[in-house]
Amino acid sequence: MEVYELDVYRLAEALSDMVWHDFDAWPAKAQRTIGYQIIDAADSIAENIAEGYGRFMVNDRKRFYHIARGSFEETKTWLRKAIRRNIISSPARVDEYASIINELGPKLNAFIKQ
Repeated sequence: MEVYELDVYRLAEALSDMVWHDFDAWPAKAQRTIGYQIIDAADSIAENIAEGYGRFMVNDRKRFYHIARGSFEETKTWLRKAIRRNIISSPARVDEYASIINELGPKLNAFIKQ
């Protein structure tokens, strides 16, 4: 199986794509402060899943999967700030983020444990 076929990877990509596309509508201040940070953090989730998946040694894999989990937590922190500061203000969009996060978190934890 290829890494891009994994649910956990696809969810990570969906989350980072949402952040990427929403960034364009943010004010310049938000883009310069929160924006670039959250893009890096969200992209890092799938990047580290992919890098770990390509490693042969179990310890190497787990190390990258744990980094992906840290990036996931960082992404959630930036999203909370963006919502609290009304950068992301649409209730529907907040629900979309929550839906992906609520599915990705448990899948990422299960993926690390396997």
